[in-house]
Amino acid sequence: MTTPDPRALLDRLPTAPGVYRLLDATGQVLYVGKAKNLRHRVSSYFSRALNRRLQVMMGQVVDVEVTVTGTEGEALLLESNLIKSLRPRFNVVLRDDKSYPYIYLSTQDPFPRLAFYRGSRKGPGRYFGPYPSASAVRETLQLIQKLFPIRQCEDSFFRNRSRPCLQYQIKRCSGPCVGLIEAADYAEDVARTVKFLEGRAEEVIEDLAAEMDRAAAALAFERAAVLRDRIQTLQRIRQRQYVTGEGGDLDIVAVAQGGGRHCVLVFFIRAGRNLGSKTFFPLAPPDTDEAALVGGFLAQFYADKPIPAEILATAAPEERELLEQALGQRAGRRVAIKTRVRAERARWLELARGNAEVALQSRLGSEADYVRRLDALRAALHLGERPQRIECFDVSHTGGEGTVASCVVFDGEGPCKSAYRRFNIEGVAPGDDYAAMQQALTRRYTRIKRGEYPLPDLLLIDGGRGQIAAVAEALQELGAGGVTLVGVAKGADRRPGQEQLWLFGRKLPTILASHSPAMHLIQQIRDEAHRFAITGHRQRRGRARTQSVLEGIRGIGPKRRQRLLRQFGGLQGLSRAGIEDIARTEGISRQLAQQIYDAFHRGGGE
Repeated sequence: MTTPDPRALLDRLPTAPGVYRLLDATGQVLYVGKAKNLRHRVSSYFSRALNRRLQVMMGQVVDVEVTVTGTEGEALLLESNLIKSLRPRFNVVLRDDKSYPYIYLSTQDPFPRLAFYRGSRKGPGRYFGPYPSASAVRETLQLIQKLFPIRQCEDSFFRNRSRPCLQYQIKRCSGPCVGLIEAADYAEDVARTVKFLEGRAEEVIEDLAAEMDRAAAALAFERAAVLRDRIQTLQRIRQRQYVTGEGGDLDIVAVAQGGGRHCVLVFFIRAGRNLGSKTFFPLAPPDTDEAALVGGFLAQFYADKPIPAEILATAAPEERELLEQALGQRAGRRVAIKTRVRAERARWLELARGNAEVALQSRLGSEADYVRRLDALRAALHLGERPQRIECFDVSHTGGEGTVASCVVFDGEGPCKSAYRRFNIEGVAPGDDYAAMQQALTRRYTRIKRGEYPLPDLLLIDGGRGQIAAVAEALQELGAGGVTLVGVAKGADRRPGQEQLWLFGRKLPTILASHSPAMHLIQQIRDEAHRFAITGHRQRRGRARTQSVLEGIRGIGPKRRQRLLRQFGGLQGLSRAGIEDIARTEGISRQLAQQIYDAFHRGGGE
């Protein structure tokens, strides 16, 4: 491709700060950059010696687009957002589409609950985190239950109790649902929980110690023993989770490079507590240096996440002062990026770098094995080339209830979880897997035809010859050709390793050896689709089953609902009661009793 005339491009560029985009002949963005002076920055690509990567890139550039900003800091923020959305192949691109989990406390409730939370933090209540993983959140919630028995149940479950649940029996909840704890005592446990999550464990220990002394002085030795055990548990947690000498928020960022791949590992320290680490494998040209990688990563990583006051990094990012200024502007306070540290902090950086190296080597090994499996799959299915995008669908339900279809995506590097999708199936006969699969495929491939998703090279379906025929009919109606369609049917006795592969258009199945790398890959993809489908089905079924019948009846508020449940010992007893029996409950008229009876016996509540 011919390199454009630099003068034709440069004459129309402003000298103001902003963001530039280098485009190829098809309009695809090859590179996004920011500049204090757009004309000077872009002209440097044509007037100075370039390394091989930039030479290759500039050989494809035919046009330049720019966006002028007020300051260079604004340009940096816009640059990171454009890189995340456009994913240019000559930039450092962070593949991190998943939001981070938090611990949520519903402080607006009379008896607040603690819960795992992921999503927008605009609602009422308090949010603690972010945590690097769901397991880190759940581990913390389990620890808190041992220390302070705050409820963690859903509100619908909490409002409809007439007797304490198992969590109360095993001393993991204080039973506020049935009035087994005073509001003031519960509030005290909530206040201590907040202190613990804010990193003020020492204050909690002092409070517990003072209360223990008071209980011992009052000869309440059982209570004193409970408090003593909590203090000991809290001290053990502090020894394991807390970082010596740190009381604030801090992230430790380490980079490892090799084999044409890049790894960034982040340790999260919040309120002095080490919440764990998360590993990232950003896309970047192989010859990207560590400083450029750190700079590109930090700008994109903190685009939509809370920013700590300090960031320790194994290499100083390019234009560190500008990046600090931009992050500080976003955080509303000063942010420092440090690389030259001593003593304990230097040891943390080395520890993080060591973990990054281990993660990188593991990734390189798994990628080599994955490519080997892809090649084996190509040969087994007689495909023209190695598949670069594989989609697999599965359907899950319980007796036709809560049917959910899943779609998982594997690309040239493995699972692409940001592309996973679920479909709540409606309007089909219960248990009709063929119709459920057709509906899911129709919804998915309608969006593919609109250009919202790329067309896969290989489509796997959990099913046999009949299922494949139904899917092929749906795809034919949509005009979605060019996809290799394969059904994965369970073998004799549904035993793993005996699956049959039904390729559309062939009369006999393909049977691969149980030790075949191609079969291992198919099983991995099929099992992932099944896991994703059954998780979605259980969530949908659980939501439907935990929704109390009483909550759908107009005129039944929390107090009346509680009286009914106490009167009849729960929903099951109420469902067996007659209209006259229900009407004897305080505050329930005969008309309302009739509505309650109808809701249970005809499912018709208003």
